[in-house]
Amino acid sequence: MSEKQGKRIHTVEHRRVVIHNSHGEKLVGILHDTGSRELVIICHGFRSSKDRIPMINLASASEKQGISAFRFDFAGNGESEGLFQYGNYSREAEDIHAVVHHFQGYRYFVAAVIGHSKGGNAVLMYSARYHDVQTVVNIAGRFDLKRGIEGRLGKDYQQKIEKYGYIQVKNRKGEVDYIVTKESLRERLATSTRTECQKIPGNVRVLTIHGTLDEFVAVEDAMEFDKHITNHKLVIVEGADHEFTKHLHELASFVLDFLKTAAPVPVGEDVTSTSCFRTRKLADSRL
Repeated sequence: MSEKQGKRIHTVEHRRVVIHNSHGEKLVGILHDTGSRELVIICHGFRSSKDRIPMINLASASEKQGISAFRFDFAGNGESEGLFQYGNYSREAEDIHAVVHHFQGYRYFVAAVIGHSKGGNAVLMYSARYHDVQTVVNIAGRFDLKRGIEGRLGKDYQQKIEKYGYIQVKNRKGEVDYIVTKESLRERLATSTRTECQKIPGNVRVLTIHGTLDEFVAVEDAMEFDKHITNHKLVIVEGADHEFTKHLHELASFVLDFLKTAAPVPVGEDVTSTSCFRTRKLADSRL
C-alpha cells in the first residue's frame, strides 16, 4: 500500500457561522471544520478582527493537526453587530461564553480558548468567571490596564474626558476612528487583571506567550501573569513583535504543543483524528 493510500484524506470546510450574544447582537465567525468535534476558539485583540494574520495562522495550524477552530469578531468589531466600546472586557468575556455555549450545544468539545492581545485579557476573564474550558492561551495580553492609555488618548485624557464626557480618537488622516466614553474608560480603569487571574481555578491550564520586541505591551506584563495565575506556563519568544510577524510558526508550535499536553477528550466525545486535508470553499452556515 502506498503512503498516499495509507492516509485518510479529510476535507476541511470553512463555514461562516453567526451566533447571537446575550445582548441579541450577531457575532460573525469562521469555522475551520476538520470533521473533529475537538474545537479551539480564537479571539482577536483591540480594534482588530478574526481576519488578522495571527488569528488566521492559529486556525490554519490547528486544522493541520486535525483540530477544528473557530475565529470570530467580538461585538462592535469586524463583521459582528454592535457598537465598538473601549475597555469592554466583561462584555467580551460574555461574547466568548455565548460562543462556547453555542458549540457545546452542538456537541463540540471546546479544548481551549485562545486570545491575542486584548483577546488574551478576554479569555483570562472568561476563565475566571466561567469554568467550563480547561485550557487557556494568552498571547501578548496586557496585565497593567492603566498602561497604554496615554499612547492612544493623549497625556491629558483625564482632563478631556472630565470636560467633554468623551474623547474622539482620530486616525492619521484626521478622521474619527472611534469614541471613548467616560463610562468605557472607567470600566477599563476599574478592571483588575490581578484579581481576575487569581480567580482562575487551579485545574485550568494557562499558557502566556509574549515577544521581547512587543511594541505595544511590555514583556514585563507577561511575567506578572506568571506571578498571579496558579497553573501557568510562560514562554518568552526572543525577537518577536506584538503580532509575531516573523515568528508565526514558533507561535503556532508553542500553542499546539501546549494543547497536546492537555487532558484527553472526554470519553464519548466524537473526535476524529485526521492526517491529510483538502480545503473546500467558504460556505454559510447556521450552525
